[in-house]
Amino acid sequence: METSDQIKSNQIKKMIELKASVSRVWEAITDHVQFGEWFRVKLDGPFKLGQEASGTLTYKGYEHLRWKVTITEIEFQRAFAFTWHPYAVDPQVDYSGEIPTLVEFTLEKSDVGTKLTITESGFDKVPSARRALAFRMNEGGWEAQTKNIEAYLAEKP
Repeated sequence: METSDQIKSNQIKKMIELKASVSRVWEAITDHVQFGEWFRVKLDGPFKLGQEASGTLTYKGYEHLRWKVTITEIEFQRAFAFTWHPYAVDPQVDYSGEIPTLVEFTLEKSDVGTKLTITESGFDKVPSARRALAFRMNEGGWEAQTKNIEAYLAEKP
């Protein structure tokens, strides 16, 4: 596994070389059932461009939270993107008035199989009172998710 990080004040970027074909990685990212398995969320239905996708987190300690994103891009076997409210974990807070961040998955064929890049940007629009915590938690979260998808693809090639 090769991973590298690029962190700017406004974005988190994770890159990983996966030992799987572009088509297999694409399936794992865009099929809502497979995405849910490695991302740890039980989704209510499939991803559809321009629509909200939601579900319940299955990650231990966060099962009480709803996961909501809006799908902004689906470019077959190349790019998948959504917007969401980063680290929106307080059920007493209404995050809907905040500008969401953008999460982008890009896939490229590589010598190993597929280079997956995950970029989350727009942290400069997160309210300053929670910006640093949201950035720190999501930076660690994306590090864990790169390991999750790698393990998932190794288990289910």
